[in-house]
Amino acid sequence: MATLVRRIYYGYRYINEELAGIETKDYFLIGSPWGCLGIMFFYLYFVHELGPNIMAKRKPFNLDRIVQLYNLIQIVMCAYVFYKAMTLAWLVDYRFYCEPVDFSYNLRALEITRIVWIYFMLKILDLIDTIFFVLRKKENQISFLHVYHHTGMIFGSWVATKFLPGGHISFLGTINCFVHVVMYTHYLATSLRISKPWWKKHVTQLQITQFCLILVQFILLACSEKCGFPKWTAAVMIPQNLFMIVLFGDFYYKTYIKKRKTTKNGITPELSNGKVKKNQ
Repeated sequence: MATLVRRIYYGYRYINEELAGIETKDYFLIGSPWGCLGIMFFYLYFVHELGPNIMAKRKPFNLDRIVQLYNLIQIVMCAYVFYKAMTLAWLVDYRFYCEPVDFSYNLRALEITRIVWIYFMLKILDLIDTIFFVLRKKENQISFLHVYHHTGMIFGSWVATKFLPGGHISFLGTINCFVHVVMYTHYLATSLRISKPWWKKHVTQLQITQFCLILVQFILLACSEKCGFPKWTAAVMIPQNLFMIVLFGDFYYKTYIKKRKTTKNGITPELSNGKVKKNQ
């Protein structure tokens, strides 16, 4: 037993200290996985247990102005990360099919590392979306897809910041920030009654396109013979993005295609306690 514990301990130290890039060891929440895991577990506990229990006998909070401010912060921060990613990599020498991580200490590499860490912090900020849903008692929006996507993005971006800050996988963060600029701009415009709700369909289309592009990029990595970026990431990212395409595709079909067919047949779907109710 003592030998097993010792092996686990030294294995953990090897992964957490020796395999990790020293560029990010002093960044907030990156030194060890426990802070990130703690946030993930508390998020899941709040969403599924604590939050609903707190709100059980309370009326939904009116958070319209707070949500609008949150949307504006997301737009600004995502636009900043997207701009930095473009000027530091994409408009310089980034290769879509294969891009190793620059682990050197030159100013550009260190700045890319800093931007990757900011992206990780943005994924934590994204969790506030779900907290708003709980406090506004919009349980129908807290789907498996929503919660899975948020928790997966936090852990994935932590791993990237810790071990692979930049390189091939930075495309994911770049396109994701672009999608979020569009998405939160739509949310803000809708809340201000500037945009129409039907635009949400195009946001979902953009999200699906995002996953398709990331899938193609990691298939190219898997097929490349010589690339300085680790191929094990393709073994993770290919099935993960296929799964996300299926989940978002299913959501798109049920929300925008099946619903439209139902309406054309003279049946208008309404939500009643989270279930579809049909009016003849």
